[in-house]
Amino acid sequence: MTLTRFVLPVALAALTLGGCAYNETLGRNQLLIVDDSTLAQQADAAWAEALRTQPVSRDATMNQRIRRVGDRVVGGAQLGDRSWEYAVFISDSPNAFVLPSYKIGVTTGLLALVKNDDQLATVIGHEVGHVVARHGAERASSSALGGLIQSGVGSYGETAGGVAGVITQYGFLLRYSRRDELEADRLGVDYMQAAGYRPSEAIALWRLMGEQRQTATPEFASTHPSDASRIAALEQYIASRGWN
Repeated sequence: MTLTRFVLPVALAALTLGGCAYNETLGRNQLLIVDDSTLAQQADAAWAEALRTQPVSRDATMNQRIRRVGDRVVGGAQLGDRSWEYAVFISDSPNAFVLPSYKIGVTTGLLALVKNDDQLATVIGHEVGHVVARHGAERASSSALGGLIQSGVGSYGETAGGVAGVITQYGFLLRYSRRDELEADRLGVDYMQAAGYRPSEAIALWRLMGEQRQTATPEFASTHPSDASRIAALEQYIASRGWN
């Protein structure tokens, strides 16, 4: 066995163990080896690029709506002390995304699809759930570790240079794992309920997304959990909290 083949597994094991953090909100450990400041910088760059290259709606009513609902939901998540930014992107596809530097984007197609502010709060709550759950950092960390494994050389500092690509993908609707999506659903319901919105509308929203999927595939809805399993999980969780 060469020195490199011996040292690399040891280094990877140390890096993985050192990067494990317990997320009390989720009740599980996470691999978090990407520096938060680096993550925020790359997220800000992705946001600036989106605003520069994608058509953005200046419609006052739409922008005021997303800001009003968004501020209530982030308040419900006890994150109202952060500086959140919102934007409405012009696209017929019902879509939404969040960046870990507290940026939320929705499309005009999504605003046209939702039937009320409760359903919009469902979407925003889901996205805020990803931030609280640190799913972006977790995915970026996994990707960085994967890059180290594939290269077989180099340090974490060098590997972290590829985080920009991960965050750009994350910002534009990276498909999370089934676990991540269901975690974000659950947290989102908590936050919308705390903000005074009706949790039952989360179920209505996903049924609406399911109907939409029959004629097209809205990117926001094309995640790992099936519509049926997602709705069933939400129904069970909402009932367990007595919010029916």
